[in-house]
Amino acid sequence: MTTKSVEGGVVTGTPDKNYNLIWFTEACLDNALRLDTYIEDARRSKDTDLEDLFVRAQANSVQGAEEAKALLRSRLDDKV
Repeated sequence: MTTKSVEGGVVTGTPDKNYNLIWFTEACLDNALRLDTYIEDARRSKDTDLEDLFVRAQANSVQGAEEAKALLRSRLDDKV
């Protein structure tokens, strides 16, 4: 069994909660880009059910990224 250690910002200089927020933002944006490929694949195969699913998922990823960016922005503004 492996044990996960908590870094806490000692090594990176970034507390875990902020690092997690940065990671989440990047993951949402990456997912939105990846889903663009999936949407095009579904369109080419004329699978509207799959296209609709991927379009909704992409919108959710974009929304998640926007919310995370706003939260990150407010936290960074508090530090300045």
